[in-house]
Amino acid sequence: MNGTEQLAQRFQAHRGQLRAVAYRMLGSLGEADDVVQDAWLRLGRGDRDETRELGDWLTATVGGTCLDRLRSRAARGADPRDDAFVPDPVITPLSRTEPEQEALYADAVGLALLVALEQLTPAQRLVFVLHDMFAVSFEDIAPIVERTPAATRQLASRARRRVRDAAPAAEPDPAKQREVLEAFLAASKAEDPEALGAVLHPDIVLRVDAGVFVGPVASEVVRGARAVAEQAMRFRQFAQDARLALINGEVGVVNVPEGNPLSVAGVTVAEGRIVALYILADPERLARLELPGTSR
Repeated sequence: MNGTEQLAQRFQAHRGQLRAVAYRMLGSLGEADDVVQDAWLRLGRGDRDETRELGDWLTATVGGTCLDRLRSRAARGADPRDDAFVPDPVITPLSRTEPEQEALYADAVGLALLVALEQLTPAQRLVFVLHDMFAVSFEDIAPIVERTPAATRQLASRARRRVRDAAPAAEPDPAKQREVLEAFLAASKAEDPEALGAVLHPDIVLRVDAGVFVGPVASEVVRGARAVAEQAMRFRQFAQDARLALINGEVGVVNVPEGNPLSVAGVTVAEGRIVALYILADPERLARLELPGTSR
């Protein structure tokens, strides 16, 4: 085995975590892969700081590249992400998790948390992801955000407060998640508004991300149980083809009639009710997703 092969092997050992860092930072699987590939190219060019452990250097490199991308989005002022934005979902069958996907949500990072991360500044997001999710020290993060360790710690504190306020506490038991979701689907199919009201939290938030697609579905944010129930009744025909799957480690719905992906819905359940629905219905983004076999 030559030097390049050895380096590639060592890099491969870190790839899963690097992709997980980039995914949490950017909310995009495609961009995450691009950032990881960029880190490999930089390593191959000999850009590595030899005084640091390889894993530490790679994580810092990926974090810095993601920070640049987030700042570039903000500077352009043309990022299509608004309140209706839904991050790329990671989809696996209910029965098992693919080993190569486990690192993406090993700590059960749900869509609710990823949406909450969208509310942070680029620097806050970097500090929260690297420190709170991957235990990188403030001393190592500080040079990336060009702040002192003390100022970096303050960034983390502010980020935690914003995430805590934005991300609802989720039901951890998949069986209970599935029970509530199946009740929701049954009520939708039966056109039963009372049954729908029983499984929807009064303050539920529905996000529908249809991208720039012009058709029967539009990007929007809907708040409140009554309004969300009305939406569920409007699109009840989609429930006929709904299949359950794990969406970022939580039970959700994939709608793929005759192999044509129409939507992916992430669900946050708390205290026996649905508190948030995240529906991705953007045809272009759906076409890029991996949709493994699902189970009714």
